[in-house]
Amino acid sequence: MLSIFVYALVFGFVFCLSPGAVLAETLRRGLLHGFTPALMVQFGSLVGDAVWAVIGLTGIALLIQHDAVRVPLTIVCALYLAWLGIRSLIDAWQLPATDNFPASSGKNALAVGAAISLANPKNIVYWGALGSALSGIVGATPSHGQTLMFFAGFMLASVLSCFLTAALVNLLRKNASPTWQRVSYAACGLVLIYLAILAAQGI
Repeated sequence: MLSIFVYALVFGFVFCLSPGAVLAETLRRGLLHGFTPALMVQFGSLVGDAVWAVIGLTGIALLIQHDAVRVPLTIVCALYLAWLGIRSLIDAWQLPATDNFPASSGKNALAVGAAISLANPKNIVYWGALGSALSGIVGATPSHGQTLMFFAGFMLASVLSCFLTAALVNLLRKNASPTWQRVSYAACGLVLIYLAILAAQGI
């Protein structure tokens, strides 16, 4: 059981800390308002991670891979990522004010993180692969206890990654010049638009 937990921790950190749409949006919002909005984006993404984890570990991923579900989901994901990317490029062109942090911004950041994660069809493939990897780790069809242990390890790594990422982004914000912020916003925007194009190519 302990080895399953350790494997899950490693997979969780790799998944959460890898470059992608959630990390780009975390950076954008963290530079704008600091630690809390960055953390909220990360927490929001946990909603999607948990949903996809259940789907992948229970074998439902095979059903969601049908075109009737996959194609609309991919279109939504591509459009949403493109919209976020354009917003980030606009912020790079004209730096937004960073003085005030409205209470609604945290809720919005939470919703954005969840939407990015839930709308990303690539998570289907990832969690389908992890479901197979778990079977390989235990050498047979995993029991409910083993599956729950794997899920717990992954989610623990995800929660720890949320705080780590938000703290690093907030540290960058405190030490970033306006020029560096413009470059960061532009880079995030280009990454998000590129990911949108990649998603659209999967249709």
